[in-house]
Amino acid sequence: MAEIDTRLRILDAAEALFMEFGFEATTLRQITGKAQVNLAAVNYHFGSKEALIQELFKRRLAWLNEQRIQALDRLEAEAKGAPLKPSQILDAFFGVAVKMAGDRVGGGRNFMRLLGRTYTEPSEFVRNFMAAEYSEAIARFKKALFKALPDVPREEILWRFHFMLGAMSYAISGADALHIVAEAPVDDSDSDALYARLMSFLIGGLRAPLPEILTKSTRNSAGKPRTRKAA
Repeated sequence: MAEIDTRLRILDAAEALFMEFGFEATTLRQITGKAQVNLAAVNYHFGSKEALIQELFKRRLAWLNEQRIQALDRLEAEAKGAPLKPSQILDAFFGVAVKMAGDRVGGGRNFMRLLGRTYTEPSEFVRNFMAAEYSEAIARFKKALFKALPDVPREEILWRFHFMLGAMSYAISGADALHIVAEAPVDDSDSDALYARLMSFLIGGLRAPLPEILTKSTRNSAGKPRTRKAA
């Protein structure tokens, strides 16, 4: 039990420090100081800083992506082979993450803010690791979106998925940037309100008309443009 407690303290300390300072700037000595353990404990439990980062993400990402896939499984089972609504797909993927970000007790908020930071400041090591961790979930959700939006170019769906990931990471990383444009202090503690605002924004972005440059390039042989709506 003592070893488990030490391991968790190191992971929790690393999570908070990486979120605040980034992976490169955070040292093992800072982590051990915050966790109140000696440096040998990190080497004993993880072996290296890179292995510590991997374990930190695995302990939460595995659960997060499992929840996403389970939500998609339920929706597809209920649909019985019919395409899902794009809003259902977005809710299954992004909704789980936003709800996790509202967890201030179990560490979900710290982790999701750290995850948001990795999207904007990825190191090559973290980027490669994250790609492997996300591969199964991303493949499933891309397939569902392609099926739900057969008239939208697949490349455009990928771009919009990319934009949505950015919007989510920015939203869950905190309201610091929002304070720049707000005239008064902004309360970002209501996770339900954040969820409602973000989902409305994401669905609106997915349903936006295709840019004119794309509609011109996708005209059919009769000279008629393909649908301009993404959903």
